Amino acid sequence: MEEIPIRKRSDEEEAVRAVLCAAEETGMDKIRAMSLATAVVELVTNALIHAGGGTVTVRRIRDERCEGVEVTVADRGPGIEDVALALQDGHSTAGGLGVGLGGVRRMVDHFEVRTRKGGGTLITIRQCAEKRDGITG
Repeated sequence: MEEIPIRKRSDEEEAVRAVLCAAEETGMDKIRAMSLATAVVELVTNALIHAGGGTVTVRRIRDERCEGVEVTVADRGPGIEDVALALQDGHSTAGGLGVGLGGVRRMVDHFEVRTRKGGGTLITIRQCAEKRDGITG
């Protein structure tokens, strides 16, 4: 397990390096690994823009459902007021294209958001080394 503090935009490089290293160790193909890395860049960017930073935790996982990589991005920002709205394409509170969280959800095998108004956000994503049925997102 590796925990990476996110304080500035360049910290995403370390997070991506850790994700790609863990993905390679699981035998994940490059396309699935790059999808995971792209998702992590989006989540790190969101943590910086909306919360001023946070942490990224990267760990290899292996259970009956998945062998792969789990990434958790945590922040202590204002929280996401309406998760369902935030997942809709076209919705942006920062003036972007509004495909961020919805796009992340589509790129990975598992996507989970825990958030509290004024209490921060915790997003966990997983990518299995091989696509498996029954993984929820």
